[in-house]
Amino acid sequence: METSLTLTSDMLLVLVVLVITIALFVFEVVRVDMVALSVMVLLGLLGLVPAEQLFNGFASNAVISIIAVMILGAGLDRTGVMTVVAAFILRIGGKTASKIVPLISSTVGGISGLMQNVGATALFLPVVSRIAVRTEIPLSRLLMPMGFCAIMGGTITMVGSSPLILLNDLIQTSNASLPPGAETLGQFDLFDVAPVGLALLASGILYFLAIGKVLLPENKSETSGAPARTKTYFADTYGIEGDVYELLVTVDSPLVGMQVGDAEQIPDAPRLLAIRDVDEPRMAPPADEMIWVGTILGVMGTRDIVGRFALDYHCRLQPRVRTLGGLFNPSRAGISEVVISPGAKIIGQSVGESRLRKRFGISVLAINRRGNIISEEVREQILEAGDCLVSHSTWRDLSALQKDREFIVATDIPKEEQRPQKVGYALLFFAISIGMIVFTDFRLSIALLVGALGMVLTNVLTMDEAYNSVSWKTVFLVASLIPLGLAMELTGTAAWIAQQSLVLLGNMPDIAVQIVIAVLATVFTLVMSNVGATTILVPIAISIALTIGANPTMYALIVALSTSNAFILPTHQVNALIIGPGGYRVADFVRVGSGMSVIFLIVMLTVVNLIF
Repeated sequence: METSLTLTSDMLLVLVVLVITIALFVFEVVRVDMVALSVMVLLGLLGLVPAEQLFNGFASNAVISIIAVMILGAGLDRTGVMTVVAAFILRIGGKTASKIVPLISSTVGGISGLMQNVGATALFLPVVSRIAVRTEIPLSRLLMPMGFCAIMGGTITMVGSSPLILLNDLIQTSNASLPPGAETLGQFDLFDVAPVGLALLASGILYFLAIGKVLLPENKSETSGAPARTKTYFADTYGIEGDVYELLVTVDSPLVGMQVGDAEQIPDAPRLLAIRDVDEPRMAPPADEMIWVGTILGVMGTRDIVGRFALDYHCRLQPRVRTLGGLFNPSRAGISEVVISPGAKIIGQSVGESRLRKRFGISVLAINRRGNIISEEVREQILEAGDCLVSHSTWRDLSALQKDREFIVATDIPKEEQRPQKVGYALLFFAISIGMIVFTDFRLSIALLVGALGMVLTNVLTMDEAYNSVSWKTVFLVASLIPLGLAMELTGTAAWIAQQSLVLLGNMPDIAVQIVIAVLATVFTLVMSNVGATTILVPIAISIALTIGANPTMYALIVALSTSNAFILPTHQVNALIIGPGGYRVADFVRVGSGMSVIFLIVMLTVVNLIF
């Protein structure tokens, strides 16, 4: 590396692009995947990355590995492996939090090391909900330990989190820009980081055993699963009160000729859940469906509200739920909680615009948004990532909804459609992939794709289900940001930033430099994508290490690990998934996550220095 670097016009352009990228990530003016895609195109237009290398990210080992890991996880879920795991945890742990929390956390953490932390969290949401029902432990006491340990478990292997999957590709890029004759940087094998990840996971479990009762919120009303969730739970938590009634629309009713959506906007109207006109009885009628004489409406509300509505709008309140009784049988339908995934297409749309009834057959009764319960004018609410939708539907429709990557069903679905007869194939091909990674020299992407393809060929998943299991937002985010790291290397921007950083750091000892880099990566990942933070900081960390004579691969690893230190705010995708079902507030993450972040930094830096 040169002793002194001068800021060139190309470096200045890269710095401008870098600042704009960080600003857009922080303020979320545009979707992060759109930002990444725009940055990639801009780098090509400015000539900062050669055209023949601009789209290499889409064929990179990291991107293909992420796709394959998601398909493998979906295959394990489809065969009911998670249900078996839940039964095992209950059998071993009994009904005490001191045993259940370590079992859940260690299990999810271990699985996160092999299939990415977001996927493991999504798989275990209904599992933990089921455990909470049977043990009567508040869900809020289980979800945060599970989520935090899923994040830490992602550091056990090089396939557990997107930053670690990306790390080897970033190191390879740095090798290409090293001076002639310089020693190339080593890359990491699958389990090279296992000691660090296991130490972090153990520290997380001990942390929650020590302070769980003191710091974790205790929302007793959230101890529930699907049909077991009682009217008291939904009344206490969401203000959803009353029973189901049938109303017969008479010839004198003002409702005749009115659309369902308009009827729901009537002040103090009960919730309209089902309808029977000339067709068969059905749940979740679309907003544009017309109401005619003789239509039977299935509504939910208190006796007083329903009775007053029937009197004012000339409807006959039936003495019993006869016509629609089969629809409302608890074994067939009920109330559930559904979390909107980050990157879902319906984010930014109102409940009405998203047409959830027409598309999925679910009626949204209320929204839990970071602990704030919204039960009035629900149709007009603009949906946000992490919103927990309190919905009514048939279990069949809810099971179909669960297949959509835009949603995470946080409720145990009775008679959930699975393929237990394929569990042998799923485990076989999962084991084959892991075996190829550990015992052969095949690239990570090839080994993982063997398992994913095997699951599709043996009908563990259909090809459409495999496509749907992939978070294409993550794929485009990772692939589109790789050229930014390449531009920083090729133009010398990373080396220049490292040079300026060293001037600011002065003659600080090696461990102090590591702490600064780790804290910087932690701050970045709290306000922007962990993939983006990794892409930006790894080249800088390598340049700093080369300058001060430290181990550059260790510094790169510190960055990739520190971008998993995302506990203080619910900005990480895992935290976004659990905040609604757990009934958490941002203050809960600040209170519990602050101590976890400090412990993470101490344990991570200690073990990394001992091993590397």
